[in-house]
Amino acid sequence: MRHVKLNDLVDIYSPNAVLEEVEIILTLISPDFNLLPVRSAFNMIVSVFEGRHAAYRACNTYYHDLRHTTDAFLAMARLIHGALLENEPFKEDQIITALIAALFHDAGYIQEKTDTEGTGAKYSLYHVERSADFLRRHGFEHGLSRQQVAEGCSMIKSTDLAVPISSIQFPSPTVELLGRMLNAADLLGQMSDRTYLEKLLFLYHEYKEGNVGNYGGEVDLLRKTLEFYEFINKRLQPVAARIDRYMISHLNSRWNINKNLYTEAIEGQKRHLKKILAIPNADPRDHLSRYDVIERVRSIYGID
Repeated sequence: MRHVKLNDLVDIYSPNAVLEEVEIILTLISPDFNLLPVRSAFNMIVSVFEGRHAAYRACNTYYHDLRHTTDAFLAMARLIHGALLENEPFKEDQIITALIAALFHDAGYIQEKTDTEGTGAKYSLYHVERSADFLRRHGFEHGLSRQQVAEGCSMIKSTDLAVPISSIQFPSPTVELLGRMLNAADLLGQMSDRTYLEKLLFLYHEYKEGNVGNYGGEVDLLRKTLEFYEFINKRLQPVAARIDRYMISHLNSRWNINKNLYTEAIEGQKRHLKKILAIPNADPRDHLSRYDVIERVRSIYGID
């Protein structure tokens, strides 16, 4: 029997396929689930990232791109379904809020039409607050109440890795849990990506423009990613067991898979990174070849 991998389940390169899967999940939660707000927010954020919205420029950050957003959105829907299977008492309006927060959580990288200097990467240090502002500006268009917008903003703030989640003022313990789940979905989605290691080179150039960190180059960021894995383990630790249980419950219910394919994919990436960094007198980038990502980095940024 062929070993099933995470990317075998859904065509993550197709936004419509991701939306279709999320709608299936929501229908599993309740046959009468109100899909319209989520569908509306999804269609809007896709139009924003693709440059079809009248007020915004197309996404020009290649790490924090549309697929990064749809990966987080899908992971969040899966976690919510698993949590409900584990008897977490989420209400429909809270689920809608959390999914729209997932869709908008990196909208802060998007530039308005009149903002023509640089790329959205220049907002890296404060993109989370800009993302919350985006929800405040557009949440009502998708049927969210003032309370839902406020709750969604606190969830988005949970994705700011510079801010301890314990320092965020949440309206309720349930909203805090959803915020921690969104933080996990954001990280699981990106770090399980088959091209995560390749896309880290894009992230380096985003950080360079946004004055984030003190990296000596693309390879330096790759080396420091091993430390990032440890940082993420500590950040997720308060809910790590629950997150794992929720994801396995979902995958078992939806796909009859009794293991966490996200953590399996992440561990595989981590092993490969350690392996290529340990090769003596070698450039680890020479061992990152998936989907021509390195060629795209070179065509945009040149040689590092």
